[in-house]
Amino acid sequence: MTKKTEVAKTTKKEEKKVIKKEKIESKKIKADHSAIYDKFKAYPIEEALDIVRKLTKTKFDASVEVHFRLGINTKKGDQQVRGAVSLPNGTGKSVKIAAFVSPENEKAVKAAGADYVGGDDLIAEIKKTEKTDFQVAIAEPAIMKNLAVIAKILGTRGLMPSPKNDTVTTDPIKTVEELKKGKISFKNDDTANVHTVIGKISFDNNKLIENYNALLNVIRKAKPAASKGTFIKNISLSSSMSPGVKVAL
Repeated sequence: MTKKTEVAKTTKKEEKKVIKKEKIESKKIKADHSAIYDKFKAYPIEEALDIVRKLTKTKFDASVEVHFRLGINTKKGDQQVRGAVSLPNGTGKSVKIAAFVSPENEKAVKAAGADYVGGDDLIAEIKKTEKTDFQVAIAEPAIMKNLAVIAKILGTRGLMPSPKNDTVTTDPIKTVEELKKGKISFKNDDTANVHTVIGKISFDNNKLIENYNALLNVIRKAKPAASKGTFIKNISLSSSMSPGVKVAL
């Protein structure tokens, strides 16, 4: 037997050991989870939050996420769901904002908290570098036509300002202030799901429930007229690294 064959056999053996160990650990984790909650059961929101806390083992302050499964046909343009909501207690995350505004508003918008402010100069910089070190972009209506040259960059990254989520605005100062305080945008993905953050695991239940209810009310109001049958099929709650827990509707 050559050394090459011996090495190959040893490597395969080690791989099998790793796979076996991972399977054992996976079964152990699932067993631990089943002792905490029933994955098929839907829990009241407060109970669901308590379960998510027990399931969260991260050392960092994990985000709390809500996932909505909607009864919409994503292939139909008139059944898209998107909007914005001001969470009463914010998300606990610092959001970076790019504001495309006219020169006379630049100073005030920067004072309101925008991280990147400009007009054609900011557009030219993004076109050149293709860097978008921000999570939200807002624009005044008059500036929108100028964004055409970077529409592909912003669009593919979900950053293109839109009237549907209040990021095309005639009052950029107010919009920036609201975003900094916890206003978030949401939209469905290709599988008819909406995923968004409602706070941090360090938030108390009252704050998370207030944020959850604010979001739920806006999602319900966002039901497209063309959508028939059950609109919200199910809701699940999770933290950044935990499995989902179903929430009772």
